[in-house]
Formats: sequence, C-alpha cells, structure tokens
Amino acid sequence: MTEVSDREPPRRRVPRPARPERPARPAARRGPGPGARPARRPAPRPAAPKVIRLGSPRPRLRMVGLALALVLIAFVVRLLQVQAVDASTYAAKAEQNRYVGYTLAADRGGITDRAGVDLATSVDAYTITADPTLFSREQLKVDDGPEQAAALLAPILGAEQDTLVKKLRPANRNLRYTVLAYRQTPQVWKQIKDLKTALADKAETDPSAVNALAGVLAVPTSKRVYPNGDLAAGILGWVNAEGKGAGGVEQQLNSLLAGKDGKIRYAQAGGRQVPTVGSTETPAVPGSDVELTIDRDIQWAAQNAITDQVKASKADRGYVVVQDTQTGEILAMANSPGFDPNDLSKASSVNMGNAALQDAYEPGSTAKVMSMAAVLEQKVATPQTHVVVPNRLHRGDRLFKDDIDHPTWYLTLNGVLAKSSNIGTILATGQLGKTQRQANQVLHSYLRKFGIGSYTGLGFPGETKGILAAPGDWSTSQQFTIPFGQGVSLNAVQAASVYSTIANGGVRVEPSLVRGTKGPDGRFTPAAKPKETRVVSAKTAKTLARMLESVVDDEEGTGTKARIPGYRVAGKTGTANRVDPATGKYKGYTSSFAGFAPADKPRITVYCAIQNSTKGSYFGGQICGPVYKQVMEFALKSLQVPPTGAKAARLPVSYKP
Repeated sequence: MTEVSDREPPRRRVPRPARPERPARPAARRGPGPGARPARRPAPRPAAPKVIRLGSPRPRLRMVGLALALVLIAFVVRLLQVQAVDASTYAAKAEQNRYVGYTLAADRGGITDRAGVDLATSVDAYTITADPTLFSREQLKVDDGPEQAAALLAPILGAEQDTLVKKLRPANRNLRYTVLAYRQTPQVWKQIKDLKTALADKAETDPSAVNALAGVLAVPTSKRVYPNGDLAAGILGWVNAEGKGAGGVEQQLNSLLAGKDGKIRYAQAGGRQVPTVGSTETPAVPGSDVELTIDRDIQWAAQNAITDQVKASKADRGYVVVQDTQTGEILAMANSPGFDPNDLSKASSVNMGNAALQDAYEPGSTAKVMSMAAVLEQKVATPQTHVVVPNRLHRGDRLFKDDIDHPTWYLTLNGVLAKSSNIGTILATGQLGKTQRQANQVLHSYLRKFGIGSYTGLGFPGETKGILAAPGDWSTSQQFTIPFGQGVSLNAVQAASVYSTIANGGVRVEPSLVRGTKGPDGRFTPAAKPKETRVVSAKTAKTLARMLESVVDDEEGTGTKARIPGYRVAGKTGTANRVDPATGKYKGYTSSFAGFAPADKPRITVYCAIQNSTKGSYFGGQICGPVYKQVMEFALKSLQVPPTGAKAARLPVSYKP
C-alpha cells in the first residue's frame, strides 16, 4: 500500500533547453606546486528577452460594435411596440397607476356647556369609498364584480344592494371615485379590511377566486356624536352626511367649527397607495371649540319639566327659557317634543328646529308687564291708582271681557296686573296719550325698546323676530288688544328677555348663547360683550318687580302655583287665543308663565309656554306655573342662590269705593 503524504507534492521541474556545445579549450596547464593559481571560468552570456506580440484589435472592435447595435435595435423595437403597437394597452395600465387626490377632513370643533361639559364632540370614523374602474371585467376577469362586492358590503354598511351596484358600475366608465357610505365607525372599516384580506389570500392560492373588494378604500374622517342624546338638541342642531352643520349652532357656526380641510395626492396601483413614489399633502386645520352659555344641569331640569307637562296636557308643544338676569346669558332653552341628533332617522321634521326661537305666537297676558312699564314710566298712574273694571267694555267695534265673568271690580293698578284684567289694562294704557292714536304711538315705542318686533341678537338660524305692526297700521281692535298681548307676536326668548329687563333694573341686555371659542392653538377668545339698552328707569323696574310679586304671593293673584318656599318670586301668567299655524285661524290657547327670583335681588328669569293644551286646564297659571316653580327651584339651588330673607312688601290689590 502506498503511503499518502499530507505534504505538498514536489514541483515538477521543467527541463531547461540544452545549451549549445562550446568548442573545447585546451587544458590549462597546472602550475607546479600547491600554490598554483586556478584557471579562470568565462562569464555566461545574458539570455535574450521574450517578446509578447498582441493580436489585431479589429475583430474585437467589430464584436463590441455589433453588440451595441443589437442593444440599440432592441430598444428601438421596444419603443415602437410601446408607442405604436401596444399604445392603448399601456395607456390603460398607466391609467390604473396614475396619481389620485383626496380631501383630508379637518377635525370638527366640539361644543360644550359653560362648565366645559361636552354637548357635541367628534370621534374617529371612515368614509367608505371605491374606485369603480377596479370592478370592471378587465380588472376582475368576471362580469359580476359589482354585484359580488355589493352583496358583501350591503349587510356591513346597512345599505341597499342595488344602490351599491349602481355606484360600483356608474354610467361614466372613467369615474375613479365614489362614496359608498359616509362616516362609518372604525369597527365597520375593520370588518371590511378583514374581509378584503381573506379574499386576497384566497385569490393567491385559488386562481378561480376573485377579490371583489380590492377596489374598496376608506378615507379617515370623523363622526359627530352627541353624548347627552336629545338634551339641548334644538340648540345644538345636527351635522348632515357631508359633515356640514345643518341646524342650530352647528349650522350657525359651521365655518368656525369645521376648520379647513386639507388635501393629499399620491400614486396608486390596484386601489392601493404606492409607498415608493411619494405624495404631496396639505394638512387639515382643526376647527375651533365653542363654549355655550348653557348650563347642562339646568337644561336637563328644564327639558324634563316641559316634556312631562306637554305629555300630561296632551299639548302640541312647549318651551322653557332660563336666563341670567344680569348678563343676559341663556342658561337653558328646552323644547318638547324634541329629537335625538344621533339618530335623525327617527326624528320628525316638525320637531327638528328650535321652537323657542322659531315659533311666533301671541303672548297674551305676560305682555301686560310692558304695558304697565309704559304707564309707570310715563307717570300716568301708580300701583295704588284706582281702576274701576266693569264686566264688559265697549271699545271700537268690539266688546271686551276678562277671562271670567265678574261683577264690577274695584282694583288698584297693582290689582289689575295681579288679577290679569284685560279691561283694566285697556283703561290704563288709554291714559298714555290725549288721544288713542297718541297712546298707541307711546305704547309701540316701549314695545320696541323691549325688543318686540326685532331679532334677539343671537343670530340663530330660522329665528323669527315676531310681528309688531307700526302704530299707524293698528286695526280698530288691535289698538285695544295689543296692550294685553293679542294682535302682536313674539318668540319665547323675546318674552324671557322682557322679564330679564325688569329684573335687571330696567336695562335690556341682549341675550347671548355663546360664551367664547377656543382655537386649535388652545387660546380662549371670549364672545363680544352684548349690547345694553336702558328701557325704563330703575325706579320703574323696582316698582314693577313688587307688583309682579302680588301675582304670585297674593291670594287674589293668578300665579299662586309658582310660589317657592323661602324665596320671593315675581311672575305673571298668560292665557292667549292661539293661531293655528295650519289653518291661520284661532284654535286653542297659548298658556304661559314668566318671572324671576329672588324678586328683591333678581338672579334668574324663567319663561314657560305650552301650545294647545287639550287635557285638563289651559290657563297659564295652572299648567305653566308648576313648570316655572320646578325649573326655578332647581336653578336657584344649582347656582347656589340663597334666599334674601326679606319679607315681601304687599301692595293692595283692590280698594273699597
């Protein structure tokens, strides 16, 4: 056996070429002896250098030139194919990969009450969209792509399948964008995404499978939410499917709440964004938050009280307004029946407005306080002035009466207000001028100062300014009915403002509903200071407050059901013939109660009105007095307003002739 060595094998020596033979030289002579010099060897001749000869370059140049020519020919052929032969095919593919743009919805500002409690806010949502071209036969290789997609999406979106099919197969075949559903919850979009992923996975393993949802996309946006349901819905309004305010404060301050939408433009392929291509984006600017003057708790109390009474009276509707007498701020504005802005599908169009500002109606006897203010301010009578009130009074072409038949009453001017006598009011206001025409002009001027016939200043959508004809246009009956609140119309906020003016020492502070706004930078900007107007003197206002106490405190008054233990209450009842908005004729009654407390140091005004009560009493003192009491009690406790402790100064109601 041959032993194998791990050492490298010896290199094989290449034999050198044989040297040419040299001619023999004669042998050298050896010198004698050991010290003889050896013979000298001749030096070898240097080897001749090797010469490397290169081949001719022409063949190689020919090969390179030929290769470049072939490459150029290939490019030319390809360009001809792309630009001439298959131009339409590649144009279609480019169309599928072009840039697309979408709007970036700005975050809508929130609406809060005066304490910062959310009344309207926004949450994350998605608008479900689609690219209809991605459902064509060319893309899905099936004829029923839209039908398959619609069948999958309809139960998720809660939409009609036929409606979705029409959107996914539009008449315009070049349409690249359509909205399938606005503002869906993140859960809905996640459900669609999971379904898309499952279909895509199946399509990868099964060539016959179709991802019918490949063209379904989503645009991030927000959805409006009202955490308190129907609370203050008449004030807040609602946001429509396009994200715009369509009622109430949402509509009034839409540009402020909405902010400014942004834009994004990016390349997409097959319904998906191409991340490597890049995009251009203009960021959205969030809307501002709005802080209202409303107190959520007082709003809740007012809404519950009026809702219960409207149901109990089987009335058409009712409203309650609560106002700060000193600042003019609206603390509550409740309507019944109302609606839930979270679910407009169940809302009645009749109830979706704000009736407290949009209904114009004849106020009845609550308007007598303005007539008395004019009489006192013009100094034609005092609270103790005697007024003889017959059972009937003939004026113009009519015979006037009070709400009940009675023998001749011997009342003071204070008693006329306490017992709400129409006849006594006509007699008192007749003293405002030497002639009835002059008296009409004086009374008209005071009604205007109190804000009747003018907008409240809230700027609310759909607000009515009521009806107050010029004194020269008053009919024969109007010049005698307007003093006691018939023949003139107003809204509930105007009526509340009248009593707040008296409570504020005769100075009318324009009602306000917005305290301020907070921009995206977090800076709070208070609302402009409301306009103030002196209507009557402080003395007249104080006298009127004392007279209004008699309505509630005196046993002969009509507002005894509005009494609040421990507090001095000033108020006035009202019961007016009601004009039916459907027929334009008188039908039923408008029942009302207005007042403020504490009477000697006013803080809060409450006004209640109920339209067309059909069950039980229709007198304002009987059905609105309790509502006033319930809301006023709650407001006083909520705002921690203590009783003044002072005793009421009782003014005489009647006299003995």
